[in-house]
Amino acid sequence: MFVAIAVLGLFLADLEIIGADPWSEFGRMALGAVTPDFTATDRLFDAVLQTLAFAILGVAVANVFGFALALAFHYRFVRVGCAFIRAIHELFWALIFLQIFGLSPLTGILAIAIPYAGIIAKVYSEILEEADPAPARAAPSGSGAISIFLFARLPDAWVHFKHYSLYRLECGLRSSAVLGFVGLPTLGFHLDSAFKQGSYSEVSALLILFYIIIATMRYWVHKRLLPAYLIAAVIALPSGVSISMTNVVRFFTEDILPHPIRVAESIDGAVLEKLWDWIANLLITQAVPGAFNTIVLTMIALVGAGACALAMFPLISPKFFGKKGRTIGHVLLVVARSTPEYILAYVFLQLWGPSMAPAIVALSLHNGAIIGHLIGRHTESMATRSDSPKGLNLYGYEILPRVYPQFLAFLFYRWEVIMRETAILGILGIPTLGFYIDSAFADIRYDRALVLILLTAFLNIGVDALSRRIRYRLRLKTTLNHA
Repeated sequence: MFVAIAVLGLFLADLEIIGADPWSEFGRMALGAVTPDFTATDRLFDAVLQTLAFAILGVAVANVFGFALALAFHYRFVRVGCAFIRAIHELFWALIFLQIFGLSPLTGILAIAIPYAGIIAKVYSEILEEADPAPARAAPSGSGAISIFLFARLPDAWVHFKHYSLYRLECGLRSSAVLGFVGLPTLGFHLDSAFKQGSYSEVSALLILFYIIIATMRYWVHKRLLPAYLIAAVIALPSGVSISMTNVVRFFTEDILPHPIRVAESIDGAVLEKLWDWIANLLITQAVPGAFNTIVLTMIALVGAGACALAMFPLISPKFFGKKGRTIGHVLLVVARSTPEYILAYVFLQLWGPSMAPAIVALSLHNGAIIGHLIGRHTESMATRSDSPKGLNLYGYEILPRVYPQFLAFLFYRWEVIMRETAILGILGIPTLGFYIDSAFADIRYDRALVLILLTAFLNIGVDALSRRIRYRLRLKTTLNHA
């Protein structure tokens, strides 16, 4: 059914290639990839430090609040609140906070911390639910709830918390880099400038640095160094940016109010009629077309990510390749999953022009590499028969049937993420909801932007609810410390 919807979406999507000379541009990009220039970027060391600083502080704040919210996740209002804040992409949060706090460190930290707190709360609560209940049952009678939690439930879940926090830091690094595209002084800021100037050797150098940071995380992230990292991150944040309380007050009391209400002296029938016309015009001209394109792009990218994952996971599986082959596979998957989808789409946009094609390829590669990496690692501990078939027969008749349920679980788990990423790719000119949100911010129409952001959030909440229902009906479970 999902494949059929995606095929139908291909007929409805704008896939026109309008690049004037894409192969010439691709040649320049390829030349830049093999000739990185690490001296082309001014204040490169500062950009790397600030990318790390925003990620570390944002994820640290998110972990604190996410853990607290996870303990109260059984309350409906907490679940709904977390679903809402995580449904809005960090780039949209950044665009909102830019209007309130300007290019201050608070903008970058909150843009990462708020949606990540909602994500962490959800994952931590699921880890606690799936923890072994035996230690809690074995606690002495009369033990307090806090003691049972600290000494019986938490130790079993703690290792999963640590693994997931490390993965969330990797995601935070990607988000921190992308925040540079809206003006914050991270690596993305210099990537944006280099792309626009066609300085592909500089782009290559910046991406190589980014890959090295992510690939070496297991070596430099240690719990004993975390206090030092937090202090260093605070020191590395950009200084000299002040926050105007006038802007803060005006944003909440004037800017986000719908235009008919903002200019009216009092609320009466005429104002309500104008408000209805304003809402109807926004729905017809922007909200409905943007939502339609967002859903079409999401469904195509979801199936594309699944196809990429099924093709990629053998690259790192010992069941199909030796050590040298798996090393090459690991490099390819690290590049594909570590490069933010926003940057991948930006690259393909230079080649093919502003259609849905760059977004589809970027989302499929990025999410497919993540799922392929998880499935490939799962096959490492999988036992096979001594008389197992080889090649395609091994893939199709033994390995794939055994990993397919977990593959589906990861794919549906990423559905909400793909929807979030689809919306923000509109900032690159692809006509999803993000395109209209970015245009509203550019035109200083924050009231329109807020309505469209709320619509984006509700779409994501709906997709998340449908995904959870499908996983429940199919009895699919993810490995939460890697999800």
